[in-house]
Parts: sequence; C-alpha cells; structure tokens
Amino acid sequence: MTKKKVPNKEDKKVWEDYIKNPTDLYDKDQKNIRNVQRRERYKFDLHGFTLDEANNKVKEIIEHCVENKYKELLLITGKGIHSTSDKDAFISKRLGKLKYSIPEFIKTNFELNKYIISINEADRNDGGEGAIIIKFKNL
Repeated sequence: MTKKKVPNKEDKKVWEDYIKNPTDLYDKDQKNIRNVQRRERYKFDLHGFTLDEANNKVKEIIEHCVENKYKELLLITGKGIHSTSDKDAFISKRLGKLKYSIPEFIKTNFELNKYIISINEADRNDGGEGAIIIKFKNL
C-alpha cells in the first residue's frame, strides 16, 4: 500500500481558488432547466379578422410567444371557404385568404422571420388545411 502524497501549500491554494470560481466547468443540469421552462404550444384562432387585423395580431402573438419561450404557434386561419375575396376583382384569390397571406406576411417581415424555423400546414388533428404551425428558434 502506498502512502498518499500530501499536497503542498501552493497546490492547496490553486485548488481552493479553482473551487471558488470554476470557470471551465459545464453545468449540464442548467441546460435541462431551461428546456423544462420552455412551453410547448400557443394557439390562436384568427377567424373573423381582416387581413390587416390578422397581420397586426400575428405580429403581436409571435412577439409574445418568443418572449414567453414557446416552441410553436398554432394559428387557426380557416380554409377560406366563406371568404368574400372571390367577389372582388382587385383582391388576389390566394393572398386574400388568411391561410395564404399570413405565411407570406411573416416571410417578408424580417423582424418576425428571424424568430422562425418553419411555417407549415398543420396536421389533420390540429386543423389541417385550415391551420398553420409556426416553429420558433430556441433563443
């Protein structure tokens, strides 16, 4: 059996200083705490909103979701079946409907687009063609 080496005073001081301020240690538990605090999904129904009202509301909702660390946003836009945009010759039949105009608004708005990973049609159980899923970057 070998006898343990007694550390000298210099080694003890270095060790004690390191213990007080361990700068090169990675706290793996801290990463998990942040992920637990991140919320899953925010849901909002845009039925009845005009294009301008919807765009303003979507901007407000995205800012709220980013601030409150949501992973994704489910926007219920509807399918545009009851839209009156088909009757107006000066309104695009596609972009006059929220399901098309909201993603276009987000993609062309640099301020909002920097928070977004993807914009996709929702799964069938979440609304399918009448809903949009927006996934946020982990900021």
